[in-house]
Amino acid sequence: MLSRIARKSSRTAGAIPIAVNDPILPYAPGSAERKALREALTKVESTCKDIPIIVGGQEIRNENVKYQVSPYNHSQKIAKYYWADKDLLTKAADAAVAAQHEWEHRPLRDRVQIFLKASEMIKGPKRADICATTMAGQAKNVIQAEIDAACELIDFFTFNAQSALELETSQPLSPDVGITNKIFYRGREGFVAAISPFNFTAIGGNLAGTPAMMGNPTLWKPSDTAILSNYLVYEILRECGLPDDIIQFVPADGPVFGEAICEHPYLSMVNFTGSVKTFQHLNMEVSKNLPTFKTFPAMIGECGGKNYHFVHNSADVRHVAVGTIRSAFEYSGQKCSACSRAYFPASRWGDIKENLLSIHSQLKMGTCADFSIFMSAVIDEASFDRCSGYIDSAKADPNCEIIAGGGYDKSKGYFVEPTIIVTKDPKCLTMREEIFGPILTVYVYEDDKMDETIEIMKDTSIYALTGAIYCEKESL
Repeated sequence: MLSRIARKSSRTAGAIPIAVNDPILPYAPGSAERKALREALTKVESTCKDIPIIVGGQEIRNENVKYQVSPYNHSQKIAKYYWADKDLLTKAADAAVAAQHEWEHRPLRDRVQIFLKASEMIKGPKRADICATTMAGQAKNVIQAEIDAACELIDFFTFNAQSALELETSQPLSPDVGITNKIFYRGREGFVAAISPFNFTAIGGNLAGTPAMMGNPTLWKPSDTAILSNYLVYEILRECGLPDDIIQFVPADGPVFGEAICEHPYLSMVNFTGSVKTFQHLNMEVSKNLPTFKTFPAMIGECGGKNYHFVHNSADVRHVAVGTIRSAFEYSGQKCSACSRAYFPASRWGDIKENLLSIHSQLKMGTCADFSIFMSAVIDEASFDRCSGYIDSAKADPNCEIIAGGGYDKSKGYFVEPTIIVTKDPKCLTMREEIFGPILTVYVYEDDKMDETIEIMKDTSIYALTGAIYCEKESL
């Protein structure tokens, strides 16, 4: 089971598995993995899987029926699922709390083995399935699905397992004869609410799985637009030995889920990835209800971004162009780390522009059944409408010029062309706001105003998640 994991000895807890990054499969024409993925994707695209709510290991279906459609073919329903109501969510939390004592007292090594076994399942027999559900459901091309749903999820489980065992192995000194100092790790005082996003299958598995690994029963609210891949992760964990009540799989309306968990006295932690607005609301609701909780709930959140590329005139133009195109348009810009704004020096703009447009002209957009595409549709109609709205705003702004892309079409799928906007206003709408789509806005600055432009860049957006500086002079 652990054939790919090296081992080292430990005096107190036995061998600790040493995690290594899972290698990315190339899916080359004629390869076995390409054939397996093609077959799995065809099956997913032609099937509507029924996905129940799972509370206490029991499958629950109600009249609040929803469907997940394929973003690049929104007439194709690929999953039928159900929203849990507030009463059912409360029952799920109660069941989770009731199961905690036995689960957190189970040896850590036993809990870890479940996730190591799951990593081997994803690496081997479930790899094609997890990638196919991510491609069809979240519109990732073959490589984006591979690095997310397979490699990163495997790495989350294996590296977290190693870290957990190392944590337990590290113990305080016991200098006095007859006195032993020892740290025991247990779960928190209650359940964890895991709220996962659509854009990374691996994040869903991590947000729900890692707290469970550490002894915490979890309510997992998956994104409606990633329900198919997330449910497969849940099924794999159950197949590998995860007990009934440790992860409750509870699709739900966001506000209803938030209200249910924030009113439950045993909420111990919120593990969240999503929008700033939603996380702000959850923080306010938890703060308002502090007197009702048995503990102080931990709030762990990763939210939006407005990634910048700032380019110095010493930068390698080709590196700038390739890096910017990839960052802005891989997975249609639907990553919080995606480049959304770029600052280029006037002295190099001509060459940078030429390279950007040359690479842009080679980008291929289409359905994920075509393994040669660079990008596909955005995730849903709301995203399409938001992106098209920003493009229309740029078209109407006299300070903005669209030099590439600018088209969109939702007649069959939610397709938005990779769009490059050049603006004369460094604080225009598309430079300030998070778009979460394939739209890049460029501001060309005068070389002698670099310091001033850096200050503008710092003050333009509320986000400070990621950024990149292109420069060949380390002394700057």
